[in-house]
Amino acid sequence: MERVADLAGRAGLPGIGAGILVAADAGEATDSRAFARLLGVAHALVLRDCVALEEAGLITVERRDARTHRLFYSLTPAGRA
Repeated sequence: MERVADLAGRAGLPGIGAGILVAADAGEATDSRAFARLLGVAHALVLRDCVALEEAGLITVERRDARTHRLFYSLTPAGRA
């Protein structure tokens, strides 16, 4: 959690967005549904922040599941920094 708080403060990201980056970097969650379950938050909130992270160039969406809206993503070089 300390790493999430540090990233959120330094990069001006919301807590969920910072958490997505930290979990992806640690290999704990590289899709939106897994991250939502990991944190126990609504999948819609995670999707919203994934879209914002993609627009900011911090993640790349590799695949989208049309039925569940699940996003599979990877970090960009900027997202790893």
